[in-house]
Amino acid sequence: MTPNRRQRLTPADRRAQLRAIGAELFAEQPYDEVRMDQVAARAGVSRALLYRYFPNKRDLFTAVYRQATDRLIDTVRLDPSAGLEQQLRDGLDAHFDYFTANRHAVLAANRILAGDETIQAMMADELDVMCERLLDGGTLGDAPREAVGAVVMSWLVFVRVLCVEWLGQEQPAFSQEELREICVGSLLGSLRPLMDPPQG
Repeated sequence: MTPNRRQRLTPADRRAQLRAIGAELFAEQPYDEVRMDQVAARAGVSRALLYRYFPNKRDLFTAVYRQATDRLIDTVRLDPSAGLEQQLRDGLDAHFDYFTANRHAVLAANRILAGDETIQAMMADELDVMCERLLDGGTLGDAPREAVGAVVMSWLVFVRVLCVEWLGQEQPAFSQEELREICVGSLLGSLRPLMDPPQG
């Protein structure tokens, strides 16, 4: 892409522009290959100006990932009129579509920056929101909320770990559709003892 001519932008607009360019580069390339001078060149600004907004690559990535997480959470809205299986499939499809479109960024967040407290806090917040939405979706029957919540939260962690492993494979062991059905089946199987307790 040809660098843009230097534009006068408000600080908020400049920050948004740099974050958007960072999102493009982190989606296109592995984290270790993205350079701050690439971001500056694509934005048509000096590195000094870039560093005024984002002192280092980690700060830029964190801003990019925070926005992406917020958008993903906003996108995944469970239909209360749908059954549990359909809610799960719809939610998983939205996540998997995002993960595959942003493979490098997802792998960076879950592997290269796995020890970063800010990134981990964002992931934890996302899991909390998704867990609450499933619990409030009206499809889990009368099973004790605390017990179901523990299972759902553990399942969400399982899905993330499995998806990251899947994304990291050069030759994935299964298709995205198979991945979705594995995840759906694992939650349904785990919840069955709580939703259909043994009789007598």
